[in-house]
Amino acid sequence: MEPLHIVLYQPEIPPNTGNIARLCACTGCTLHMVHPLGFEISDRQLKRAGLDYWQHLDINHYDDWQALRRALNTSRPWYAFSTKGGRLLWDVPFQAGDVLVFGPESRGLPASILAGLVSVRIPMRSDAPVRSLNLSSACAVAVYEAMRRISSA
Repeated sequence: MEPLHIVLYQPEIPPNTGNIARLCACTGCTLHMVHPLGFEISDRQLKRAGLDYWQHLDINHYDDWQALRRALNTSRPWYAFSTKGGRLLWDVPFQAGDVLVFGPESRGLPASILAGLVSVRIPMRSDAPVRSLNLSSACAVAVYEAMRRISSA
């Protein structure tokens, strides 16, 4: 089965990225990281969060969004996760090979990227006093829901 593709666009917090790398190693997802990163790839916190799973990970780095789009040339949908997403996570017909895109922690995905993708949001209570889930938590929720959908199809 073709893996899901997880894209981190300009991630900023090393432990979040390390946790997502570990998630990808555990689930077989391919991780794509779009630079610039908000940290050095050799960051101690990044390595610690990913534990000793780095060798079990399919990871790709790209200089910018255009380089990613050229390299990851797939006919599968690209889903952008955003608190402003129009489609609920539960309503997405995930399939193997789909691309799940997550933006930087402090600002989310830019409008120029959101405009070209299917925008998805993870439900939160409407009166929540917070802006969003933690990036690595949101990624885990999305990956496991996609995997659940794929396995039950």
